[in-house]
Formats: sequence, structure tokens, C-alpha cells
Amino acid sequence: MHHAPDMDWFEAVVDDAVEELPQWVVDRIDNLIVVVEEEPPQDAEHRDAELLGLYDGVNLLERSGDYWGALPDQITIFRGPHLRLGLSGDELRIEVRKTFLHELAHHIGIEDDRLTELGWD
Repeated sequence: MHHAPDMDWFEAVVDDAVEELPQWVVDRIDNLIVVVEEEPPQDAEHRDAELLGLYDGVNLLERSGDYWGALPDQITIFRGPHLRLGLSGDELRIEVRKTFLHELAHHIGIEDDRLTELGWD
């Protein structure tokens, strides 16, 4: 019987992706939280129901001396849109990891072409 991965499974996949990060990336992460939500917000800015992930914050390249005390950056990974891709467990795991890495790249200021070099795209 095939059942949709539950939230615990999904959060575990995201946790694994965080734990598998190379040290040079971990060293650059600053003031960041990662959360999992069921669906993307339905506001005007993010009206895409198939949005897989969202980065909200000030990336490391844009922070200035007055950044101190700011709210943490947040990466949100959305379960619903990932499930609607119709992927099997392993493929879904890869896709979730890819989404996380893509949003993380925004946080540490990695450009999309560098993502390809890293094999993160």
C-alpha cells in the first residue's frame, strides 16, 4: 500500500539535508531557521500553489553593520507541493533536499550557476 509521506517523514528528510551539509556551508550559515509547512502562503506575493520552498530574509552578502538584532532568516519547505509532484520515496527525498539547498543558497548568497557546479540544482 502506497501512502503519502507524513509530516514526520518529511521533517526527517529536511533534518537529514541539514545534517548532510558540507562544513564550509555550515560555517557560513548565520541566524537561520528552517521550518516545514503544509502549504505555501496564499498572499499576493506567493500565490503559486506549487511553490516548493521559500527563503525569507537578508542574505549574507546584503547584510550591513546595522544588521545586528534582526529576526532570523527563514527557509520554509512546503510538504503539499512536493507530494503533488507524484514522486516515490527516494525521488521525493532527493527533490526535498534540492529545494532546501536551493533556498539555502539564497541565504549564503550562492548564484544559480554556482549551484550547478556544486550539484545542488
